[in-house]
Parts: sequence; C-alpha cells; structure tokens
Amino acid sequence: MLQTIEAFDRIGEENAFAVLARATALAQSGKDIINLGIGQPDFSTPAHIVEAAIKALRDGHHGYTPATGLLATREAVVRRTLTTTGVEVSPENVMIMPGGKPTMFAAILMFGAPGVDILYPDPGFPIYRSMIEFTGARPVPVPIREENGFAFSADETLALITPATRLLIVNSPANPTGGVTPRAEIEKLVRGLDAHPHVAILSDEIYDVMTYDGETHTSLLQFPEIRDRLIVLNGWSKTWAMTGWRMGWSIWPNDPESGHLYDKVRKLAVNCWSCVNAPSQFAGIAAIDGPQDDVEKMLAAFDRRRRIVVEGLNALPGFSCIIPKGAFYAFPNVRDTGRPAKAFASALLEDAGVALIGGPDFGVLGEGYLRLSYANSEENILRALERIENFLTR
Repeated sequence: MLQTIEAFDRIGEENAFAVLARATALAQSGKDIINLGIGQPDFSTPAHIVEAAIKALRDGHHGYTPATGLLATREAVVRRTLTTTGVEVSPENVMIMPGGKPTMFAAILMFGAPGVDILYPDPGFPIYRSMIEFTGARPVPVPIREENGFAFSADETLALITPATRLLIVNSPANPTGGVTPRAEIEKLVRGLDAHPHVAILSDEIYDVMTYDGETHTSLLQFPEIRDRLIVLNGWSKTWAMTGWRMGWSIWPNDPESGHLYDKVRKLAVNCWSCVNAPSQFAGIAAIDGPQDDVEKMLAAFDRRRRIVVEGLNALPGFSCIIPKGAFYAFPNVRDTGRPAKAFASALLEDAGVALIGGPDFGVLGEGYLRLSYANSEENILRALERIENFLTR
C-alpha cells in the first residue's frame, strides 16, 4: 500500500460540503430538501460584474497574470479598503487569492510546526483547526461563548498566549455564530498583544459588511501598532455573491520585522496556484468600483430573514437563539431538546428534509448547537421552520 506523509492523516475537512453532497443526493432521488446548511448567498452575481468578466475574455485576457494579482485588481482592493476602514494600504501589500481559504492555508503553513501553538476561535470555521493540525502545531481553542454574544473575549484570548504561541486567528463577524466583537474588546486585545510581539495575527474579515442593528465592523487594520504582524483575509465571495468565482484578497506585512511575509506568500503562489485567472480579476474590479445597489438589497434581505429565523427558532420546543449581529448565520442552542447536535442535524436532513450543520463540526464547544444559514428565501426558511417543528412534535 502507498504511504503518504503523516500530516495527511491529521487533516480534516469542511463538513458543510459533505452535508451539501448528501442533500443534493437526496434531492436527486426525489426528496424535497430545504438547504440551510451551506454558507452561500442565494443571489446571483450582479450583472455588471458578470459582464466585466465576459468583456475581459472577449478582449483577449486569456493568459497568466502576476502571482500577486493584476495591479489594477490590487489597486481596487486598496480603494475598497480605504472606503471601508479609513486605512490606506499599498498595492504592494495586497495579494489576490483564489478564494479565502488559501490565505488561511498560507498563514498557518508559515507559522505552524511541531512545538508551536496556534490559537483559533471555537466554535469557528473548521479549516482553521484542520490546517493547524496538518502542520503539526498544537491547536489551542479560544472559546467563543453564547453568554458573550458570541464575541471573543480579549482577556480569555490573551490568557492563552504562551512563549510557544506563533499565530492568533480572529474572526468577526463570525462563522458559524454570527457574532460581532465590539470595538472596545478589540482595542483591549490589541493593547494586550503589545506584551506578545512574537505573535502574528490572522484576522478573517470576509463578512465585514454584513452587520445589523447598528453594529459596525472594526478592522484590525485600524491599529497601526500591530500592522507589522497582521494578515487580513477578505474577498468577493460573500459580499458580491461570487462564491464560485474563487476570488479572495489578503493584506500582508512585507518588511524585515515581519520576515517579509508578503514575499513568502508570493513564492507559495508561484509554487502552488501560479495566479488567479484574468477574467475573474476584471470582474472583481467591477464589483468594487461598480454600483452597490445589489449588495444593499442582499443585506436588507438577510436582515429580514435574520429576524424571521430567530423568532421562528425561539418558538421551537427545546430551542433558544440569540439574535446574530453579523454574517448570515444563526447558531441556536438545542441542548434542551436532549439530542446530540450532529445526530440531530443528520435526522433533520434525512427525516425532515432540512439541511443544517451540527455545531461540533465547528469545534468542541459547538456541541449543543446547530448552524443555520439564512442565505435562502423567506418562503423556504418558513417551510424549514415548520418542518423542524413537526419533527420535534410528532
């Protein structure tokens, strides 16, 4: 038998795709499935973005692009960053990526090794822990608690840092909980990090515009004291409904104090994905510079659905759900149903035709919770809530 390296026995996966595959198979067999599992906007990419890609192809943009991304695309990211954060970055620090995950992959690969600690949110996006374990580093979960509004605690995070810590991963607005960490808590974290100059920070800000109820996103870019060790992850997938385009960006330090991280990720691109395709990058420019009406409509729809979801979940026996302040996920507490979360999610899919994700797929602290994506129509959300109620009361 062929023998791969030990690291591949440690690597995990994102179970949302396994649930999607099972839901698709059930649908193909004739079962009516309502999918509230996958984190994908149910809107089409705005037409002017699609047209920009078509025009790029017709104009002959068929070849390789720079490993770091087209200068015009990086400059568009610079403009967007200034608009959303008030911070001016250089295009020489912007890296265009084939989606959001490659930034996680690259950052964790740079800092992860046996004997190293990497801190990550739990519950959190499952690829964080998967990649940490792949590198042989020790995954150290930072608890994300319901009683804290699913925001991270600066004090709890800082208390976990040791001399072995090399990377801290933060995510706000957050997947899977919809939590938004207040600015005051982020400021406290940044002040505390002053005592730990050996720790790099990966800030996953992919849901940055998706906040509600007057909440605002605080980007870690707004704190110059950590800029020389900060990696910011963002992209087009969620904001402009471009999940299948595989378009992300990240902002990296590139000075001697940082160890020239930007040049390291450029080399990784050269060795792995070479570059991001040209037409998608022209589409990305159009997304940033073009009209934002469709984005605003999408966010308004998510806000309406959010309220429907929370009201409906809190009416179900054994469910309780705090209102999410960001992203497009609810994370209801289902402990009072007496059902283990993953088995519960599986039964809802198989028996009720509703696809959700069990909380343990997002970490050990996810037990007792389900993740519901309200990136689906109001009609389907109401039908799903009715099916769950019938399942629980039959």
